[in-house]
Amino acid sequence: MTPRIRSVNLGRAAPVPGLDDLSAIAKSAVATVAVRDPGPRGTGLGSGVAGDDICDRRHHGGERQAVYAVAAEELQWWADTLGRPLAPGTFGENLTTEGLDVDAALVGERWRVGSDVVLEVTGPRIPCATFAAHMGERGWVKRFSARGRTGAYLRVLAPGGISAGDPVRVEDRPDHDIDVPTLFRALMGDVVAARRVLDHEVAGEHDAERLRRLVAR
Repeated sequence: MTPRIRSVNLGRAAPVPGLDDLSAIAKSAVATVAVRDPGPRGTGLGSGVAGDDICDRRHHGGERQAVYAVAAEELQWWADTLGRPLAPGTFGENLTTEGLDVDAALVGERWRVGSDVVLEVTGPRIPCATFAAHMGERGWVKRFSARGRTGAYLRVLAPGGISAGDPVRVEDRPDHDIDVPTLFRALMGDVVAARRVLDHEVAGEHDAERLRRLVAR
């Protein structure tokens, strides 16, 4: 199967059961979206997807978390495991892909989506209390972390429109072997993985500093 975008998804700020704060984690499919570099976290546009709300700009959004992608195959794995359907956008992803192993992507890998958009893989999604409340599954953060296939955050290198059905082509893969799950394990406290990530200098500065502290301890 040629890798493609199965669904593009947007979220609007709304209450999450059990939480006081609003969130846009619940996303719904739309026909097309425009993606662009949102600038720095906290001071820029928030999401890299026009019309997608970011409620907590201190911890989410910004250029290294401009777009979030999850494989439809991974959603289906969880749907089978949980015994309930999971529609595109359930994990809060902007792009639901098909035929593309998102979690095998290398940090720094570049994808061309359609003819114009170029995205770069920057790292994993870290599960949080908002995600857990949204899913409503007992022990969700622990279960999701144990699975270790988090989907990938993406930086926007070339802006443009993305629609359902657009092909996705891996244009460039870096010459290291640090994939998204390896960086996730490092950020979750795996010292061996942290050393590998630091040796290859693939993490953003905030994450790299966190990993340096972990290794130093």
